[in-house]
Amino acid sequence: MGSKTPDEHRKGPNGNEKESSSASTSVNPPKPAAATGLLHGVLEGQEEDGEDDEDNKIGADLKSGDQPNSRDKKKKKKSNKKKKKKTLDEQQTTPLRVALANPLPDQRFPEGEVVEHGTDNDNLRRTTVEELRHLSVVKNMDDEFLNDYRKAAEVHRQVRQYVQTIAKPGISMSQLAQEIEDGVRALTNHQGLGTGDALKAGMGFPTGLCLNNVAAHWTPNPGAKEAILQYDDVLKIDFGVHVSGRIVDSAFTVAFNPAYDNLLAAVKAATNTGLKEAGIDSRMDHISEAIQEVMESYEVELNRKIIPVKAIRNITGHNILRYKIHGDKQVPFVKTQTNQRMEEGDVFAIETFGSTGKAYARDDVGIYGYGRNERASAAGLYHASAKSLLKTIDENFGTLVFSRRYLEHMGVNNYHLGMKSLVSNGVVESYGPLVDVPGSYVAQFEHVITEDTSIRHFNMLSSMYSADEALLNRAILRTEQHRVSLVEDTAM
Repeated sequence: MGSKTPDEHRKGPNGNEKESSSASTSVNPPKPAAATGLLHGVLEGQEEDGEDDEDNKIGADLKSGDQPNSRDKKKKKKSNKKKKKKTLDEQQTTPLRVALANPLPDQRFPEGEVVEHGTDNDNLRRTTVEELRHLSVVKNMDDEFLNDYRKAAEVHRQVRQYVQTIAKPGISMSQLAQEIEDGVRALTNHQGLGTGDALKAGMGFPTGLCLNNVAAHWTPNPGAKEAILQYDDVLKIDFGVHVSGRIVDSAFTVAFNPAYDNLLAAVKAATNTGLKEAGIDSRMDHISEAIQEVMESYEVELNRKIIPVKAIRNITGHNILRYKIHGDKQVPFVKTQTNQRMEEGDVFAIETFGSTGKAYARDDVGIYGYGRNERASAAGLYHASAKSLLKTIDENFGTLVFSRRYLEHMGVNNYHLGMKSLVSNGVVESYGPLVDVPGSYVAQFEHVITEDTSIRHFNMLSSMYSADEALLNRAILRTEQHRVSLVEDTAM
């Protein structure tokens, strides 16, 4: 189907200009050039400027008074065929005579309409919901994903190194927490003061500073009694850094009395075992069994008593989602029965807790932090203070867990009544400390890994590592033909 070309460029079969027929126009309405892919005014044997080489030559002969002979016509026909080949390589013609590959040298053909198979039965779908979920997770592991995690890991590494130089007997827990939080905010260049700034980058969750039998989830709160680090204390330092919601969660234990060396060595070896066993398609029950076997092979001597190191039964490692420190998968430290597996695209916090007590953590009094329950409705809130506080939480923390320190850092005051209303209505969840029996000691070590089948990996190596640990943490962990990328390395 030919496209309508301008009248001054219309030519007949003999190269003579003629007017287009009105009947032809009515039967074949004109189409824009973009719709047909044809070039207006270019016919067989024509150059792109719309002039025929043969007409030009005959016109020149007539002006000079000579008559064209038959030999000239034959030669012109031969040369015309050669010109035709040169022109056909560049543009499509009317009538269509050029192979489709010539006008499209890059072979990028237009995509047609894509329609999925329609069915109301999920079992008959060509792509299941589980496959779509997996493809979505893998697709998110792009360069931005990797760069955000690398930045968060580097911030954590530098702050961790600095904290180890100041975590000495005599320092208060509030001062230590303030140093950690100020360092993270300075390195991420997000102070968390403006609306929404804390959601861009900063603290991933409240700073955990747990002493002795306190296993997890303790942080200094404003106005509370001050705790001072002592020589015989076992201190667990657990803090997180996030960049655009990509959270790096790492923890390590500090002890000054050499009597606790075996306790720390047991938990450190157990965590490293979890890292070695982790990988795509690795089963959680297999990993947990290996962790427990290593940890409980250690003993510690305290007050002339030999005490076995036991893995805490009711705390687990976990996967990490964007803006959510705890996902829906767990990595226990004791042998367990579960059908959960690690998958490509998962981000896991591989952490272990070893105890000299009963190895069971119970809830204690106090507040560690708060977290927004995204499934809860705020329709039942009547207090203006609760509504105002909820707006502040949504705008600055979202689903990130936060502490009272973070609220007061932003300048939020008199929030206790509003927070009580939010917690009682289930809109916000509160978290308290987890403790073992008094007189016991708990140690913790933690790494974060991301599982990927590509060769990309993270290498945020701390200069405080020993040679063996450096080799371990520098390696790409492999399970069969799969690779596990180490996001950050816990300073020992």
